[in-house]
Amino acid sequence: MKNLDWRWAKSLPLASRLFFSHLVVMIVGVLSLVIISKVSSPRFFVLHLERLEQRGYNLFDIRTELVDGFEIAWRRSTLWSVLVGATTAGGLSYWVSRLIMQRLIEMENITQKFAAGQFDARLPLSDIPELNRLGVSFNRMATSIKGVEVRRRELIGDMTHELRTPLTVVRGYLEELADGTIEPSPEIYLRLAKETKRLERLVNDLQELSKAEAGYLPIKIQSVNLRPLLESLVEKFADQLLDDGPVLRLECPPQLPTVLADIDRTEQVLVNLLGNAISYTKNGSITIRVWTEASKLWIAVIDTGVGIAKENLPYVFERFWRADKSRAPVAPHAPNSGKESSLEAARQIGGTGIGLTISRRLVELQGGQIEVESELGLGSTFRFFLPLP
Repeated sequence: MKNLDWRWAKSLPLASRLFFSHLVVMIVGVLSLVIISKVSSPRFFVLHLERLEQRGYNLFDIRTELVDGFEIAWRRSTLWSVLVGATTAGGLSYWVSRLIMQRLIEMENITQKFAAGQFDARLPLSDIPELNRLGVSFNRMATSIKGVEVRRRELIGDMTHELRTPLTVVRGYLEELADGTIEPSPEIYLRLAKETKRLERLVNDLQELSKAEAGYLPIKIQSVNLRPLLESLVEKFADQLLDDGPVLRLECPPQLPTVLADIDRTEQVLVNLLGNAISYTKNGSITIRVWTEASKLWIAVIDTGVGIAKENLPYVFERFWRADKSRAPVAPHAPNSGKESSLEAARQIGGTGIGLTISRRLVELQGGQIEVESELGLGSTFRFFLPLP
């Protein structure tokens, strides 16, 4: 029977449960008042009469009438008090329950709109502090989800475009080879291999980026000394520079403090930054500068390359972004010319357009932050810090 009553109560709407809970509290309070008053009030009244008799008042003959009159007055006043109090408390309980339910119904409607894909739906502010905090949290979550959805759509659009370019090139060559328009040659096969490598690199970068943004990328933070890594990178990249190309330098104190970092992920960030600097710097210098500041170890890659326009700096770390915003697909190469279009050459230099996005996420996962400063025609400075122990 108790279980049945409990199930019945749970099946009631929240507004009814709130209202009934207020009524139960009110009834318990009124019953407690009536019972305690009924038991204690006559006794206290009789004690008061006895004290008056001790002072010389003769109340013995009328004591019964006084007690009866007191009880009649008490019952009447209690009855009116209960009626007025119950009416007021009931009305107030109903108003409070309706106010709470009105806000909850608004929340339900907004969440249903949001679930249906209306990501601009937001909860209004509430006069109830708890519901207001819930609304603020929901609106913050809605803004975040909307941003994720926008980025997802942009990613799909960018992916289809980036994949279309090498696929168009490969298809063009294969169709012309099949039709006999061009003769097979090592040069043609090298170009096909280059496009397939670009596809492979793009897919790998996308996989790396998705893991990094989802937090699934393994990060092994430990106390490490980065100087051996910096020296090995300078040596490796210096071998790739031509005699008339930029000079690669390392400006680093002889003794570096250890930092809390993942050595492999830090190397990945530096490889991305150095690769970009070499791609966009024809002459001059590329400098790796290291210094400490407060509880941070800063590493900067400074080049004297083409630089980035000021208005483009906020977008540098966005996926698939390049300063050259030409987005038209590249047509198949003209086999007779033996030349690639200027856009194709720019894409070869620019890589997949995900490296800096991955670098930023890798730095953030290690507790650091990456920044960029650049001036068009004068070069760029990419710097990031890692925390000291």
